[in-house]
Amino acid sequence: MSPSPWIVLGALVAEAAVGYPAWLHRRAPHPVVGAGALIEGLERAWNKPALSPAFRRMLGVATVVLTAGLAAGLGWAIEALPLPKAAAVCVVVLAGTLGLAQRSLYDHVAAVERALQAGDHAGARGAVGAIVGRDVEALDERGVAAAALESLAESFNDAVAAPVFWFLVAGLPGLFAFKAVNTADSMIGHREPRWRAFGWAAARADDVMNLIPARIAGALIALAGGGGWRVMLRDARRHASPNAGWPEAAMAGALHVRLGGPATYDGVATDRPTFGDGAAPAPADLARGLRVYVTACGLIWAGLAFGGLVP
Repeated sequence: MSPSPWIVLGALVAEAAVGYPAWLHRRAPHPVVGAGALIEGLERAWNKPALSPAFRRMLGVATVVLTAGLAAGLGWAIEALPLPKAAAVCVVVLAGTLGLAQRSLYDHVAAVERALQAGDHAGARGAVGAIVGRDVEALDERGVAAAALESLAESFNDAVAAPVFWFLVAGLPGLFAFKAVNTADSMIGHREPRWRAFGWAAARADDVMNLIPARIAGALIALAGGGGWRVMLRDARRHASPNAGWPEAAMAGALHVRLGGPATYDGVATDRPTFGDGAAPAPADLARGLRVYVTACGLIWAGLAFGGLVP
């Protein structure tokens, strides 16, 4: 079942209004937590160093298929509930909010921006450390702003554009399967020796599922920012990921700043490519990036409303 644009728009509006409240998360953890626990358990049970890389890769494939299959099955079961039409629509809208994270992403990045504007560098580093994987202890205010902007741009795809795409294309099964694959990629889709074989399937599945959405996300950021097309088209392919570079390069171009560059992960320095031609972003650029993000989300809302009006 592919829901109407109005149902997807309803889920976006509801999620933006209330998100997933902390009090609810304390009593009933977000379903992504359950998916993460399943992936973590399978990784501990199956990703044994004594096994050959080929066999570990097969087990990694099984992990992705099992996790995504269960998630899709849950989505199908929700859509198949024998409810009156109005109630069924409400249930699908509410369930759809579980695969979206507009509000959560905004709140996390806004917390970084507020701390920077207040001159609370330690608080800003702590806030950005909650949303990025790199080491943040040595970051100055421009480094914090850059890390937050990169996360904002990439996560605009993972948390908004791609979930909306799969929700429209394949309903709740598609939305939930995407979230399961995306969660698996974030947990095990790494290149370090421990995960290289076992996480191969998660990384490749995530690449495939984001192939179209990431380019849509980049285009939406460029539209929302009133520019960035040239930088996006020139720099997007510099990223090690086939997808993450599109929204990041678009954000760099739209704000006329430089993103990317060297970073440290678990004490190991990594020489990353750069995006854009400007200087490293300042705190004010992070505030501008948040405005671009909100506008890009608004463009999705407007597109869905237009799609709902087309016969």
